[in-house]
Amino acid sequence: QVQLVESGGGLVQAGGSLRLSCAVSGRTFSSYAVAWFRQPPESEREFVATVSRTGVITNYADSVKGRFTISRDNAKNTVYLQMNSLKPEDTAVYYCAASTDYLPFHSTYTTWGQGTQVTVSS
Repeated sequence: QVQLVESGGGLVQAGGSLRLSCAVSGRTFSSYAVAWFRQPPESEREFVATVSRTGVITNYADSVKGRFTISRDNAKNTVYLQMNSLKPEDTAVYYCAASTDYLPFHSTYTTWGQGTQVTVSS
């Protein structure tokens, strides 16, 4: 069992950047794929990006391709989401989640963090 804690959210102007971190506790971090999801105001949670256990395979939602980059550092038990060229529609609570698979489906992930708020002003 692992626990996840997100950090790095905040308020940024459109066109700016933020880097989110997901710290994962537990010695089996490298056994898990990790994904980022987000939940905009009054909307359902949606997939953002995922990274495989080794970090070799990544997958992104079309809405963030070319702007966001997911990566992981297995030595630090941390997954990052670098977000560039942010838009107001990126405003959401961002969650990281762990699974043994890296599919982009909410139901795949069994362990979730508490979320971090990202607000992009126009």
